[in-house]
Amino acid sequence: MDLLHANDRTGEYPDSWYAATTEALPPFPALEGEASADVCVVGGGYTGLSAALHLAEAGLSVVLLEAHRVGFGASGRNGGQLGSGQRRDQQELEAMVGRDTARRFWELGQDAKQLVRDLVARHGIDCQLKDGIAWAATSDNSARHLDDYAAHMARHYDYPLERFDAEGMQALCRSPDYRGGVLDMGAAHLHPLKLALGLARAARAAGVRIFERALVTGWDEGTPAVVRTEAGTARADHVILATNGYLGRLDDRVGARVMPINNFVVATEPLGDRAAEVLTRDVAVCDDRFVVNYFRLSHDKRLIFGGGESYGYRFPDDIRAKVRKPLLQTFPHLADVKLDYAWGGTLAITRQRLPHLARVAPNVLSASGYSGHGVGNAVQAGRLLAEAVRGRSEGFDTFAALPSPAFPGGARLRSPLLTLAMSWFSLRDRLGI
Repeated sequence: MDLLHANDRTGEYPDSWYAATTEALPPFPALEGEASADVCVVGGGYTGLSAALHLAEAGLSVVLLEAHRVGFGASGRNGGQLGSGQRRDQQELEAMVGRDTARRFWELGQDAKQLVRDLVARHGIDCQLKDGIAWAATSDNSARHLDDYAAHMARHYDYPLERFDAEGMQALCRSPDYRGGVLDMGAAHLHPLKLALGLARAARAAGVRIFERALVTGWDEGTPAVVRTEAGTARADHVILATNGYLGRLDDRVGARVMPINNFVVATEPLGDRAAEVLTRDVAVCDDRFVVNYFRLSHDKRLIFGGGESYGYRFPDDIRAKVRKPLLQTFPHLADVKLDYAWGGTLAITRQRLPHLARVAPNVLSASGYSGHGVGNAVQAGRLLAEAVRGRSEGFDTFAALPSPAFPGGARLRSPLLTLAMSWFSLRDRLGI
């Protein structure tokens, strides 16, 4: 299925609260005829924009090709959470790769957060960046695990996490569903589309030639490599594939290891004084379910809530109904609140839930599969790709060395098999197992 067009209007942002509260950039031109550059970047989300910006600031000529609008995909639709570390927690990483390598990935995660903060400050990006993400436990066992994890992080990483028992968590987040949790004030939350458009402005100012409605139909290996669009070609010494969930058939080697999935978000009507019935501090929250719920309050006191699983690539007919169910499980006292906006988006996961960075040809690099941790990972991956193009590949190689097994079943069966797995984990969530 063509995910670039299956659920969205060509060249338009979704009807999200993010789009409604952001001044869009004037459209960039489509690519017609031939363009040439040192580097051609495919994809105008966080990864592509960050790569293009860092390359241009280093003096290279860059062409960026985006099939719709910059920030169109997951970069402009996500929950806006800039989390610490990686998608897998440090104890899991230590078990996977050993403590020394896990520490390296922790340091990379810390660097990713700082990179976003630095870019926001340096380029004056008004994306409402604020500190704090809480992890909420839905069971006593999970609450004990988070408490143990906080102790582990303090002891081995000198990283403080504020701990909450059930009473403390419910004083922070007014949900009867939570039994405890931790608060990470080193993490942050933000307006994701404003971040993406801020990066696009910075890239344009640095000299990046950005083309929109420039759907890439294929590429040919070589020196230079040739990237083909519907109406033109781009020739470049290096190519960066930064398409994440919208890779399609551009590279089946990456596609075997990175699977697109959909997620859904709603924005309530402004809650006014009732915002205190959701959160008593201006932090974001994610819970411990496999089909995770995540939420925060906007600057105009709306609840921005993401949740609900999808077993197919088409968005459901009624996204509001899809997300209202987990929202009311979390906040049953908001049953009378209107949902003003509802939208879906496509992200990408890997089997390990860690980013997949790869050199797919001598002069062609790819980064994707951020598995719900992309605000920091994707911006950082863009810089790592830019550094690798320039021959400084230490950070890129660290991620590229991670085992990245293919999804079973190949292109035809991987989605049905994932559906079975997600159905099982969703059932476990509902049963509280």
